[in-house]
Amino acid sequence: MKILVCVSNVPDTTTKITFTDNNTQFNTAGVQFILNPYDEIALARAIELTDGGNGSVTVINVGEVSTEPTIRKALAIGATDAVRINAKPHDAWFVASQIAAYVKSNPFDLILTGRESIDYNGSKVAGMLGELLDLPSVSIIKKLDVHGSDVTVEREIEGGKEVLSAPLPIVAGTAEGVAEPKIPNMRGIMSARTKPLVVIEPVAVSTLSNVLDYETPKPRGQVKLVPADDVAKLVGLLHEEARVI
Repeated sequence: MKILVCVSNVPDTTTKITFTDNNTQFNTAGVQFILNPYDEIALARAIELTDGGNGSVTVINVGEVSTEPTIRKALAIGATDAVRINAKPHDAWFVASQIAAYVKSNPFDLILTGRESIDYNGSKVAGMLGELLDLPSVSIIKKLDVHGSDVTVEREIEGGKEVLSAPLPIVAGTAEGVAEPKIPNMRGIMSARTKPLVVIEPVAVSTLSNVLDYETPKPRGQVKLVPADDVAKLVGLLHEEARVI
């Protein structure tokens, strides 16, 4: 079985985010980038499914040369080989279009993504890939099993869970529970240096969206402590300052 895992290069959650050029560009100076955690879950499940010589795992990333350390980590974790589409990932449409163009020439049995990237939290790429490739697509899955030429997935819904089955190939967006992320060992780190990493140029894609500017959340206000027996003061603050009553 051939599995493709789509991976993103995202800022570490502990990174302080700033912007440049009048708040129109994300400032990458001093930012620590990591493999998107949800993509790590997808990669871990792909490795489990192909364990013991049952297939291969290719990771694909849309990004510039600066993303290669993240790709090498995916190879160290256990991916067989990697593809980098040499372009800045403008938006989900652009990313999905690039990956779909590659898959049309290089078919896979199973395409996995994380449920979302932790920088934009869009949850769009899996669905777009399904549409562009004319394949079934299921997102935010909590469990994934392959039985012959069929795949079964589980999703959480209000009040319970939903179990779906579909024939391969399929696109699936993974969430927590699908697999435990794997930590690369020394052997994996050493072998990652020699595993194939192919760089290809992007295809032409129409621009459907543009970022006008970014802004950071407003700082949290100071906490006001009100004595437990002063109900009148609490009601006054809720009415006059917070304006919630």
